[in-house]
Amino acid sequence: MPLKGPRKLSGVPIELSEQSRFRVNRIDSVALGMHRDDKGLGSLPEDEVLDTTNGHANLAFDSGDEDDESRDALPPMPVTNSRRPSLQYQYTLAGSGTVYGGNLVQQTREALPRLDNYRDLASIAAGHRPTLDELRENAKFEKAVEQGEAQEEAQSGAVKFGWIQGVLVRCLLNIWGVMLFLRLSWVVAQAGIIEACVVVLLSATVTTLTALSMSAISTNGLVKGGGIYFMISRSLGPEFGAAVGLVFSMANAVGVALHTVGFAESMNDMLRSMDVKIIDNSTNDIRIVGTIAVTILLAICIIGMEWESKAQVGLLVILLFAIVDFLIGGFLGPLDDTEMAKGFVGLNATLFVNNLKPDFRVVDGKMHNFFSVFSIFFPSATGILAGANISGDLKDPSSNIPKGTLLAILLTTLSYLAFVVIAGAAVVRDASGNVMEIAGWQFANCTGRHCDWGLHNSFQVMELVSVFGPLIYAGCFAATLSSALACLVSAPKVFQALCKDKLYPYIEWFGKGYGKGGEAYRAYVLTFVIGVCFILIGDLNAIAPLISNFYLASYTLVNFCTFHASLTKPIGWRPTFKYYNTWLSLLATIICVSIMFLISWVTALITFIAVITLYLIVMYRKPDVNWGSTTQAQTYSAAMGQLQKLDSQQEHVKNYRPQILVFCGRPSARPTLVEYANLITKNLALLICGNIEKASYTHKARIGVVDRGNRWLRDHQKVKAFYTMVDGMEFEEGARALIQASGVGKMKPNILLMGYKSNWKNCNADDLKAYFTVLSVALDNHMGIAILRTRDLMDYTGVIAGEEEMDELMAAPKMQPSNDLLKAESGVSGMEMTPPATPENARVTSDIVVMSKDDKKKPKKRENEPDYKAIGGGDLPQEVINNLNQFTTKQKNGCIDVWWLYDDGGLTLLLPYIIKSRSNWENCRLRVFALANSKDDLEMEQISMANLLSKFRIDYSDLIMIREITRKPQDSSKAFFKHLIQDLRAPKGIPADACEGKIADAELQANREKTGRHLRLRELLQENSKQSNLVVMTMPLPRKGVVSAPLYMAWLETLTRDMPPFMLVRGNQSSVLTFYS
Repeated sequence: MPLKGPRKLSGVPIELSEQSRFRVNRIDSVALGMHRDDKGLGSLPEDEVLDTTNGHANLAFDSGDEDDESRDALPPMPVTNSRRPSLQYQYTLAGSGTVYGGNLVQQTREALPRLDNYRDLASIAAGHRPTLDELRENAKFEKAVEQGEAQEEAQSGAVKFGWIQGVLVRCLLNIWGVMLFLRLSWVVAQAGIIEACVVVLLSATVTTLTALSMSAISTNGLVKGGGIYFMISRSLGPEFGAAVGLVFSMANAVGVALHTVGFAESMNDMLRSMDVKIIDNSTNDIRIVGTIAVTILLAICIIGMEWESKAQVGLLVILLFAIVDFLIGGFLGPLDDTEMAKGFVGLNATLFVNNLKPDFRVVDGKMHNFFSVFSIFFPSATGILAGANISGDLKDPSSNIPKGTLLAILLTTLSYLAFVVIAGAAVVRDASGNVMEIAGWQFANCTGRHCDWGLHNSFQVMELVSVFGPLIYAGCFAATLSSALACLVSAPKVFQALCKDKLYPYIEWFGKGYGKGGEAYRAYVLTFVIGVCFILIGDLNAIAPLISNFYLASYTLVNFCTFHASLTKPIGWRPTFKYYNTWLSLLATIICVSIMFLISWVTALITFIAVITLYLIVMYRKPDVNWGSTTQAQTYSAAMGQLQKLDSQQEHVKNYRPQILVFCGRPSARPTLVEYANLITKNLALLICGNIEKASYTHKARIGVVDRGNRWLRDHQKVKAFYTMVDGMEFEEGARALIQASGVGKMKPNILLMGYKSNWKNCNADDLKAYFTVLSVALDNHMGIAILRTRDLMDYTGVIAGEEEMDELMAAPKMQPSNDLLKAESGVSGMEMTPPATPENARVTSDIVVMSKDDKKKPKKRENEPDYKAIGGGDLPQEVINNLNQFTTKQKNGCIDVWWLYDDGGLTLLLPYIIKSRSNWENCRLRVFALANSKDDLEMEQISMANLLSKFRIDYSDLIMIREITRKPQDSSKAFFKHLIQDLRAPKGIPADACEGKIADAELQANREKTGRHLRLRELLQENSKQSNLVVMTMPLPRKGVVSAPLYMAWLETLTRDMPPFMLVRGNQSSVLTFYS
């Protein structure tokens, strides 16, 4: 019935029926060419007329107003039988003259909220949501017309099951397995009724809590094939998921043997009762029957999942009849004296009381206890994952798994408890089977003699109690074969999913799928082989404890997944199943681990070692997968918490770390500069590689550049650093932005490292001024500054393959297209897109890359050594490689000279000390040069400096005090400097303010003494440090308004020209060294 007071949309009154009140996804159904009839939602017949006299057929919520405005009368309109919005559909509001189009998606660039827009991009049914750039740009935008409802994932034709056939039936068959018919009565005999019930309830507790956790995980998004492996790997990450997936696959493969041996054992008992045997009515017969049975089961699986499912239903029917047969027999009591003599006396209160307490005995040389009995029974409860393991074959795993699994646990737990009570109340523990001893129950007295019947001695108690014995055999066969079949299906499914993810080497071959359903025939054969190997053991009690630990380990991680996700609470953790609890999941985790060690600490230890080993293999391989695991969420939460904690703590000089911001441009352009920075910060402090681009980038292009830069640092240069860039800025502006905005909290750079501007004499005056200004900007922000100069040129653009080319070279063997995203987005060439971060250095020309005969003999590449290639992918000359690796190569001997001229807080001394502590530089001696204030107190100053270094615990080899620093430089030094600046001198008579980019006479005169000291230092450097491996010197302070950029660079050129690798350092005048403990 339509509701009163229909609400109006856009002036058009509509009616809302109770049936469609909440079907908001069908709004504007007329425009979609659909209507809702009594049978549900459907399409109107071709050319049928829809009466809209009483309003438009939109679906909306009732406004509750009874007296609305008069409805606009709309003429009848034909609606075609099409789910696609008609381009011709339109109507005119009466009296308004306004024409409205009926298809919104053709009138806007915006995408409507639809399921397809949120699918993985790899999905065939993935929708297209326009990017932010597409929405904002003025360029013509072509949008594909929506094709009605979302296209579902491409169906391969595979059979899909609902929650009853796919989950409930499988779980029931797997839980009602071999233990129900062959070992449950033995459990009652050993543990007694009370403890047997505890065994059942403890198993049910573990499985129920695990099922709750599994239900939470399975309803937190789309579950695909792989069952427990898929759930754990997507929740805890590939490391845990892969380990459990492999262990669980192995457990299921061994489970095939467990249930098949149970079948063979039952078959062997039946043949023995008929005086029939194959070889010995013992282990050899079990092996033969088991091998034949598992071969037949393999054939059923290979035929297809549909046949396997039909077989499961048939087996369940037989099993249910057998259970009913047992229950009826238990209430009816023994049918003849033979049954009574074998121990079945019917329900008896006295017997019930006698069997309440345990009676643990020695079996096969082993004294049993509660947990040994539990370990044998527990595999019967492990069938709860039978449905989850074929999650890829379920219609709706998120809904099917919780319903089917929890109901199966409830039904089987109640049935097991009923079986325990009936067996304990109706069958004695020992019976002779002698009919002549019925009087006075003498048959139950087995003291001093061996009895073959009773709960302790016979595994065929269920057949004895039943009304029709052969039906119990049929039920036992059904239970064991169905469980074996379920395991035979589960193991390959889980293993196939693991193989497809390529987390372990050499197993991908088994993941190939065949046929419509992608059946893993190769994995089936592997499971078959493993199962046959364990079938040859032929002992049910030996196999059961082995797989109990494997299952418990899997359950442990399932519960831990839910606990971890609930505790970290990532935004994506939104399970629709609400009946779980964080602390119950933790409790279940603890219970599973405890039971593992109580059953057998040796087996538990082996299981954990196996899981940890498999975990470490995946962690070492670092698979390129990103599944949004809770481990990632925990890493983020932990990092954020530690950053906040670090930010709240006051800094202390003992904890000082040199956190470097290096202006390297593209990392591939100046690899030696990055390597040198990494030499200082490796495993110690933060390193940020900054790039400043003049060109403006789109967001996609910027992300592409940053991703390639980080990938270059990580994969090719083997450097742990962060790469960032700013674009659309000049160098000075971009440098200021990076200096002020890089990092977060206390994780911010405190040192700026730049390459030496070797073309400072020939570059644009604005570029030189910007370079000089950036040094002052860094000091204004209380950062230390450092400039590195090497003998060889530092910019290798045009010599070694850059980030984009290396990506193409890496992808080429895999026949993947190269990534030209940046060029496509920016519209400029690769050279134009690679301006240096620091102003342009003189570049190494590509013509020096000439292969010689000696270059063909390459030394063996060391582990973690940077991976460089020439342009085009060829090998680099050895000379170029040596230059690139000059800071990572082992220094066999030599020295690091530290010219600690002025007290800048100790940074000039600390950085070379850190470098010397690296393994590649540890053989170098550390020589310290310091200035003496007066030659008269030279000895005292040397003692004072040695005492200071000793208190700083700086291990040095030589301490040289420099005197006469104020002595007049040699004429040759003066001539050198005069020649150096002759092209930079301003014409005489021009004031300093008007000499942009030039050195005025007034400035040169004002800084005459400083220039003289630098010339004197050059003489001392040439005399003492010409052959050193590295020179570190206190940098002259770039005073604002005192010295110009050309004169300052002339000082730096004077100090560093014709020298070995040279680093100029200036601290921020804050102590970075201390002698206090």
